[in-house]
Order: sequence, then C-alpha cells, then structure tokens
Amino acid sequence: MANELNGRRVAILATDGFEQVELTGPQKALKAAGATVEVVSPKPGEVKGWDMTDWGETVKVDVELKSAKASDYDALILPGGVMNPDRLRMDAGAVSFVKEFFTAGKPVSAICHGPWTLIEAGVVKGRTMTSWPSLKTDLMNAGAIWVDREVVEDNGLVTSRKPDDLKAFNATTINRIADAGRRRSAA
Repeated sequence: MANELNGRRVAILATDGFEQVELTGPQKALKAAGATVEVVSPKPGEVKGWDMTDWGETVKVDVELKSAKASDYDALILPGGVMNPDRLRMDAGAVSFVKEFFTAGKPVSAICHGPWTLIEAGVVKGRTMTSWPSLKTDLMNAGAIWVDREVVEDNGLVTSRKPDDLKAFNATTINRIADAGRRRSAA
C-alpha cells in the first residue's frame, strides 16, 4: 500500500470543529499510501479540531476553499464532528465543491457526521450509506438507504460511522482512489 496512490491528489474539506482523528487518521493513511493530501477550508490559516469531548489541535489549511477546484483533485474526504459538517453544509462554496466531485465521478469518502454536507449537496438519493446513528433519519429523508455497518462503498462513495471504523474507512478509501486512478489510466 506504500506507493499505491503516488501521483494522486486528495482534498480534505474541513473547518473548525472537525473530529480530530477523522481528519488526521485519513490524512496520515493517504500520505503513507503516497498521495498528496491538502486540507481545504473556507477559513484561511488553520482550523481547530474537536477531540472527542473538548477542543483539540489545530491543522494547517493548505488551500482556501475560494481558490480550490475539484478538477485539481482525484478524491475528496469529509471528516465528521458535529460542528464541522454543520458549518460546511451552510457554506454555498463548500456544497458546490462537494457537488463537483460527484459530477466528475470522483471518489468521495465521508465519516460520522460528514454525510450532512452530502445531503445538502443533493447527492445521496438512492445510495446505500452509513453514518453516525443520529444522521440515519436525515439520510433516509434525503433518499439514501441507511445501514449500520463499519464501512459502506456505493459507486465510489465510501461512508463509515465513527472513529472506531477508521481502519476500514481508510483502507476502503485508498482502494477506491487507486481503482479510480487505474480506470482513468486505462481509458
């Protein structure tokens, strides 16, 4: 898995209140697989994580959302935390950025409360997904098929429930990005 994603560029969309391990875990795994990983945020400078029950560490923002284009990336990661996706789903630029990945057929991975932004982007209808349990009704009301599983993959969309699922989430995300890259290379 060490060089599986060489040459791939992945965006992690986040703002203040992201669940710390749901950003740093995938970030570390993707970099270990060879990807270039950039934190994209509506907020310049840095964003502050939430570490289970209190504020956590800050993470450097690599690209301001207003300058980011989905066409510059091979995949998108949406970490959870309650505050982070709640703020992002109210940001028209963030919602548009997410939609662009789906329009282009690029892999997207969302964990915990991350699917809130997907609901706002209108991209969950008919998809089988999982999430933090409190999003079940929101996802079903938006037309998704909700299941309680460690990780779910549906046509390039990877979802997981919580930090305990990160190992499976990261592995499935890396596989989807690698598969998408191989398909593009073969085309």
